[in-house]
Amino acid sequence: MFSIEHEFDATVVTLVDEGEAPLQEDIVVHSFEECITVEQYDPRTDRMQKITLSIAQMRDLAAAISLPEGVYSRTKRSGD
Repeated sequence: MFSIEHEFDATVVTLVDEGEAPLQEDIVVHSFEECITVEQYDPRTDRMQKITLSIAQMRDLAAAISLPEGVYSRTKRSGD
């Protein structure tokens, strides 16, 4: 299950793990104009863990999801 919310300066996507136990904590993705942040609560440290990706890194990650093992380079299209 996931939800999408549009805020003033970001789009927020929350991913909920509904699979078999053991379940993972929710993942919250904030999409800003200049970057993407991914947050997840870590119960071992009792802290939110956060990573920040550039828009280019996010595009590469999205492209990589369905590709086989290997090393790739995305070519820039006009408007990218």
